[in-house]
Amino acid sequence: MTSPLRALLELPAPTSAPALLGATISGRGVTLRITEVEAYWGPTDPGSHGHRGTTERNRHLFGAPGTLYAYRSYGIHTCVNVVSGPEGTSSGSLLRAAEVVDGVATARARRGDRPADVALARGPGNLGTALGAVLGTDDGTSVLDGSGPFVLTLAPGLEARITEHGPAAVADALLSGPSGPADGLGPRIARGPRTGVGGIAGGVSFPWRFWLAGDPTVSTYRRHKGAVDR
Repeated sequence: MTSPLRALLELPAPTSAPALLGATISGRGVTLRITEVEAYWGPTDPGSHGHRGTTERNRHLFGAPGTLYAYRSYGIHTCVNVVSGPEGTSSGSLLRAAEVVDGVATARARRGDRPADVALARGPGNLGTALGAVLGTDDGTSVLDGSGPFVLTLAPGLEARITEHGPAAVADALLSGPSGPADGLGPRIARGPRTGVGGIAGGVSFPWRFWLAGDPTVSTYRRHKGAVDR
């Protein structure tokens, strides 16, 4: 039987991404509660690493749902994505920000003494550092079954709701309420254009950045100077 998390991740990232908010990712001595994500959908998304096809560097983005896809940003930071959608479609959600809910001392040792607790995993590069993600070692592992270094767990109550109503209906309900989820459960989810993405992919046609409204760990939105609204 397919687990509720696997069923969710079988959906394209723009559909499944909001339901990753409030989920935890655990491993290497820390647990992070995800507060901000960005969805990328390769077949129709010029902002996706997989838009132009498979390469040695991006091949894990084309993997099975629940695969971890990691990449190096600006030659410094390791950024972490969770693959979703049908295998071979290069669909995934970038984990942009999180709250360190366990292992604060470990995360701080990786980040250094300066950041406040709320900033330890704010921004995708900082999140990858706090998590202890290793490029090349972790890329291509699963976050579903414990076979890799990290395990993803849905927010409390979400598995039961997915089992009862189905993943697509639950993901839609999380966004449909005017001031929060339509069922009144959980914090309000906000959405908007993606951070630092140029061209049409960074404009209002791709409102695929999702975050927990008012959460202090969410990163600051920075519009790319080359983003285009159409």
